[in-house]
Amino acid sequence: MNRAYPALTLLALLLAPGLALGTEKTNIILIMADDIGYECYGAYGGTSYKTPVLDKMAERGMRFNHAYSNPVCTPSRVKIMTGLSNVRNYASFSVLKKTEKTIAHMLQDAGYKTAIAGKWQLYGAEHYEDAIREKGSLPQNMGFDRHCLWQVYKSGSRFWGPSITIDGQVKKFGNDVYGPDMYSQFLIDRMREYKDEPFFLYYPMALVHDPFVPTPDSVNLNSKDEQKNFGDMVAYMDKLIGEIVDETVELGIAERTLILVTGDNGTKSSIKSNMGDKVIVGGKGKTTDAGTHVALIAYQPGTISAGQVSNDLVEFTDFKPTLAEAIGTTALSPTDGQSFLPQLHGKKGNPRETIFVYNWPRPEKGAPRIFVRNQRWKLYGNGRLVDVKNDVLEQKSLEGAEYIVIRKKLQAALDQMPSKGQSLFRFN
Repeated sequence: MNRAYPALTLLALLLAPGLALGTEKTNIILIMADDIGYECYGAYGGTSYKTPVLDKMAERGMRFNHAYSNPVCTPSRVKIMTGLSNVRNYASFSVLKKTEKTIAHMLQDAGYKTAIAGKWQLYGAEHYEDAIREKGSLPQNMGFDRHCLWQVYKSGSRFWGPSITIDGQVKKFGNDVYGPDMYSQFLIDRMREYKDEPFFLYYPMALVHDPFVPTPDSVNLNSKDEQKNFGDMVAYMDKLIGEIVDETVELGIAERTLILVTGDNGTKSSIKSNMGDKVIVGGKGKTTDAGTHVALIAYQPGTISAGQVSNDLVEFTDFKPTLAEAIGTTALSPTDGQSFLPQLHGKKGNPRETIFVYNWPRPEKGAPRIFVRNQRWKLYGNGRLVDVKNDVLEQKSLEGAEYIVIRKKLQAALDQMPSKGQSLFRFN
């Protein structure tokens, strides 16, 4: 009898993909919807749209009341992927510099399979000269094993009849094909392919950005009513997220899969949404809450207790250290973020006291707008102090001795960060 056989068998099991140690690692699915503020979700008090899946995820997981993005898409995308403030690495609209290290690099180096689907917009706008686009990044070089993306090299349609880059090859689909279905199915296919290995899926959704057009579930596929179409797009976004959540159950990996859902910035200004009797006008591009206050829902059955609500501050640099802690590794590069993983596990953690936002989406023109804030107070780089809790539209600038302590505390946080960022070029 070969007494070494049991030991060799155990070793083979340990080394086999998806078995023993492999199945203990936490899968990560990071979902970022496009152009949707917190007011659009039922879980946050929104009453205009149907979001049953996300509402249930919040009910059975954790909802953050104070999550903030940058006011425009590309800055938020660069920030969430690198864990660094835009003042350190953002240099042009639609560009993620290819020298940056991303959360995908971090998880890939930790042995994770990685994939991305949805919207890229990080290689550089089509009209940029080659010298600029050469500084931008392609998904295959930024830590992703597989990709299915709109707007890598060119834009085209993101919805009906989309142009999609799939693993480096641009494919044009017919007008009966709906892009969001393609992006979502690509990730579901990767979940099935990777189910026995730890994986990281990043889903920067194309929904619910304009143009506001009907979805496959719309009653009137010829509707020109943008407000109605927007509502249909929100419902379809919710449905697609539900399909991903359902797939984790079907594959038996729900309890070891952390799903985080947020949005890249506020809703477009042409959209009006209700929170009961209150009407919220979209504020994309603005530094007010209407442009920066986004949803953040965390869901992992068996790990994140149901019904949790956090008032801790969270911003996009925090995702990188949070995911690093979730998988038991360290961030590949310096980070401006703080992990909120302890809060997901019901612990106090080390919540941040303030967040810093550097808003200069097009550094080739104009000037940056900078602010720090906590849950209530916001101080701009020009010295303007606002009580956001009681003045959400920021119509009044506060002066006087009664605000000295608040101002001093926020100014100290502002002074800790650089005041000047970068620019790849300037237009004449």
